[in-house]
Amino acid sequence: MAKQTVAEQFVDVLVRAGVRRLYGVVGDSLNPVVDAVRRTSGIDWVQVRHEEAAAFAAGAEAQLTGRLAACAGSCGPGNLHLINGLYDAHRSMAPVLALASHIPSSEIGTGFFQETHPDQLFRECSHYSELISSPQQMPRVLQTAVQNAIGLGGVSVISLPGDIAGAPAPERSIEHALVTERPSVRPGDAEIDALARMVDEARRVTLFCGSGTAGAHDEVMRFAERVKAPVGHTLRGKEWIQYDNPYDVGMSGLLGYGAAYEATHECDLLILLGTDFPYNAFLPDDVKIVQVDVRPERLGRRSKLDLAVWGDVRETLRCLTPKVRVKESRKFLDKMLKKHADALEGVVKAYTRKVEKHKPIHPEYVASVLDEEAAADAVFTVDTGMNNVWAARYLTPNGRRRVIGSFTHGSMANALPQAIGAQFLDRRRQVVSMSGDGGFSMLMGDFLTLVQYDLPVKVVLFNNSSLGMVELEMMVGGLPSHGTGYHNPDFAAVARAAGAHGIRVEKPKDVRGALREAFRHKGPALVDIVTDPNALSIPPKISAEMVGGFALSAGKVVLDGGVGRMLQMARSNLRNVPRP
Repeated sequence: MAKQTVAEQFVDVLVRAGVRRLYGVVGDSLNPVVDAVRRTSGIDWVQVRHEEAAAFAAGAEAQLTGRLAACAGSCGPGNLHLINGLYDAHRSMAPVLALASHIPSSEIGTGFFQETHPDQLFRECSHYSELISSPQQMPRVLQTAVQNAIGLGGVSVISLPGDIAGAPAPERSIEHALVTERPSVRPGDAEIDALARMVDEARRVTLFCGSGTAGAHDEVMRFAERVKAPVGHTLRGKEWIQYDNPYDVGMSGLLGYGAAYEATHECDLLILLGTDFPYNAFLPDDVKIVQVDVRPERLGRRSKLDLAVWGDVRETLRCLTPKVRVKESRKFLDKMLKKHADALEGVVKAYTRKVEKHKPIHPEYVASVLDEEAAADAVFTVDTGMNNVWAARYLTPNGRRRVIGSFTHGSMANALPQAIGAQFLDRRRQVVSMSGDGGFSMLMGDFLTLVQYDLPVKVVLFNNSSLGMVELEMMVGGLPSHGTGYHNPDFAAVARAAGAHGIRVEKPKDVRGALREAFRHKGPALVDIVTDPNALSIPPKISAEMVGGFALSAGKVVLDGGVGRMLQMARSNLRNVPRP
């Protein structure tokens, strides 16, 4: 029986860790590992057109499942292409293992062809980045990398020279049981008691929720009911907390809407639940603030805290809720619910006036129709820029839908490759890439990956022939837009030439029919929708001091777009407000 190679051992460990796909582009130093994947059951090699797409796809898969996903790049330029997608995965706390294959071990340090130092290059975007310099290090180093990625939530990188990958593995390698799931973290009794006292002493409590509320929807709702607290959320928290939420007051931040800003500033006690919300200018500085987070290094780095609580949201609220007294008064909650409904009523007309005649098409209208036509369990992947605005304001969460984007790293071109990872998980589930023409064209080559694997991803292309968010930043900064325009092809014709289904839409009356046609199509499809480049959006609450590039004077030329079906929910919640 032939001895196992280091590459085969590497792949075996990945399979034991639950990895089912290895996304990447094959190359000389990577060949032993790719061949080992070919000969190993339970794992597949997914050939993408650009390694950046490989990292984004792995990151999306990891975010959707919570399990380890993996990607790979060959030596030098090959693995360097991974770095942007790995940054995104790491900042999204997605457990991803990246293989950065390396030049021959005997040539490291000599300025050899394609030489880089990947073990150093990836340190900033990983919890663990190490070079395997001898077969004896396998599989312990890889197992350590796996457990760092899963246990800490983020990226681990293994640099592996091609000659070592092809070498025989030691006969008595140390292997141990792998940790593949993260535990719950419960705060100490002292922190729970201190928080309970603060809640009891406050007259007006507001909850502001981030992605750390995943899996804690019921606990948040029970606590909000007990203390009569309005509940706001971040963009990453939207999918977890907004649905079935009678206390919803919208979202704060640059993409915000509704009364979340007022609710966080007019309370006595603001409780930040599982959020690392980066825009501290939108947080108050004159109310008491408590932050609950499973990552202790995030506590207090955005605002001054009166209490820091280390624990996951679900376990913290399970311990806290029985300890706090029931608040009888709904005065503050009802006031915020009314403000929220009024705010939505004031802006919702932006996409309803003459939409059947407006050309180019209002992107708000497209997003609203997409929300209505998409499946109840659809996965949306969303490009950075104005698509974030439309997703934030129009996609309606329901506990089954998922929304993935580069919401923390803020990279262009994320939506299409993330859709690849999402669709590989389940070919029967509807996956929709909300792409901008700038982001789509940046990694357009991986549209061919959809065709090659017959992945039924539906790309809904918001084509305004510009970098809309950048134009907005320039405009409100007093600068003329420059370098933001695109001369685009007929993307639907490009899709058809690639072997996919392509539809071009230039009239608003054709939007719904085009989306339905694409969703009925069994394979990959692209809907190229020509949208209005002047449809831009600013937050409901902002000042020149809050963030560079945004200013109040922009209001004359910026459309503060509507918020789709969220208005219906706000109206419904408002009906529950007792009348005097």
